[in-house]
Amino acid sequence: MDRPAYLLEFEKPLRELEKQLEALHQQSLENNIDMSAELATIEAKIETTKREIYSNLTPWQRVQVARHPRRPYALDYVGAMFDDFQELHGDRQFNDDRALIGGTAFFAGRPVMVIAQQKGRDTRENIVRNFGMPQPEGYRKALRLMKLAEKFGLAVVTFIDTPGAYPGVESEARHVSEAIAVNLREMALLKVPSVAVIVGEGGSGGALGIGVTDRVLIFENAYYSVISPEGCAAILWKDRANAPRAAEALKLNAANLLELEVVDEVIPEPLGGAHNDPAAAANALKTALLKHLDQLAEKSAQQLLDDRYARYRELGEYREAVTKPA
Repeated sequence: MDRPAYLLEFEKPLRELEKQLEALHQQSLENNIDMSAELATIEAKIETTKREIYSNLTPWQRVQVARHPRRPYALDYVGAMFDDFQELHGDRQFNDDRALIGGTAFFAGRPVMVIAQQKGRDTRENIVRNFGMPQPEGYRKALRLMKLAEKFGLAVVTFIDTPGAYPGVESEARHVSEAIAVNLREMALLKVPSVAVIVGEGGSGGALGIGVTDRVLIFENAYYSVISPEGCAAILWKDRANAPRAAEALKLNAANLLELEVVDEVIPEPLGGAHNDPAAAANALKTALLKHLDQLAEKSAQQLLDDRYARYRELGEYREAVTKPA
């Protein structure tokens, strides 16, 4: 049985047209009347409306698409693109965090280490996955797997999809900020190629904890930000209702991130979002990922370290100008 459709606010005009099409088609069947011309007209209008809507999404609307509950998650891409994925568990210190998964796999015939943040499809799975918000042991597991990849010369591929690291008391008690900070340092020093892919939400340090890589790719409707739009709005304007305004100011969507050189490539999505055609989204990602891994494979360990250092030193570069008084 298909899951019920999940409708975003800006998609309502499209849904009304689809209802008209469905009603007209039903009328044609019941009365045995040829209404092919009318059906074709509405279908053309639906296609035009769809292109108009999805070609002009605001940053806030793209955040909503990134959070769509039917959007492909990390394991969907792993299943579509990788062979023989073998999940590895535990941080060898405290627990196995199900919000952050990882293990070995083959990608286009080459062995790699996959590390990913994973959300759930329903309430039960979301509780198990902690809504995609890793705890300290998740980041320590990720680091253990990165070190294992380095030991055996495996490229590291990470999938980012989290609203942020889990901010609960237990997480803070086990030093989540320290775990993320250690990952930032150690990822900068890895001697194997690494690529991060932002598939949905890329929130705060929770995303960055597996995001300090040689290349960063992002899906067209994903976002990457130091804070969620709602959190930013609550701080700056004392009202979460200003989230659309915050999303605009944060420059968190893919086009802005590419312009600012925070990401290296934007992966195009099928019209309407990756959830409308997960196979096409996976194919687009596979092509881009193969290209970047091939380029990185040609570099020596020292070249990787030097280029990675230069990349992150240049981020956030700014100049101060002194204005002379009139």
